[in-house]
Amino acid sequence: MIDTFVAFITGLTHPALAIVLFTLAVRSLLLPLGIRQARGVKLRERLAPRLKQLQKRYARNPERLRKEVMALYAKEGSSPFAGILPGLAQLPFLWLMYRVATHPTALVGHDLFGAPLGQNVAAVVANFGLISWPFMVFAVLVAAILVVAWLTSRKVKERLPEDQPEMMRRILPLMAYGSAAAALFLPLAAGLYLLVSTAWTYTERLVLY
Repeated sequence: MIDTFVAFITGLTHPALAIVLFTLAVRSLLLPLGIRQARGVKLRERLAPRLKQLQKRYARNPERLRKEVMALYAKEGSSPFAGILPGLAQLPFLWLMYRVATHPTALVGHDLFGAPLGQNVAAVVANFGLISWPFMVFAVLVAAILVVAWLTSRKVKERLPEDQPEMMRRILPLMAYGSAAAALFLPLAAGLYLLVSTAWTYTERLVLY
């Protein structure tokens, strides 16, 4: 079934453009979930001082703490999972986009400005060399992903709570660079998907948060 679906998507237009358009379409459909997730996160930030007070008051009574936290969220018409569940609900759709971007059969014989969509950096270097146009295309794509990762990392640093452990304050901003690292090992088509998806995520959070 996934093969038929991928063949349909990539058959509509050039596979590179199809991946971009499909990614944008799916992320647009998921926007309501992103809005719900942002509301949940902002609510948790607003309730943070009161949650900290409850944690101090009922530090020795976990069951009472759980009930008080649930009551606090219920009073706000929400729950502690309001910022988590929408994110989890997006995972199947993100997996589908990834499958489209990495499907080997659909990418055979197709390229992006001369760089094969179905090859990763190692394959491009082996087939064309470091001093080649296909490698430059890959390098530009990875550089663009790095720029988005840098912008995302800055925003993560700005939003980290002051009581966040020092180790987490160092690790969390670095996680944004995982997409750039992944692009070095995935096919060019998957790198294209990562660029579009991470740029959308950054813009979405910039607007919603």
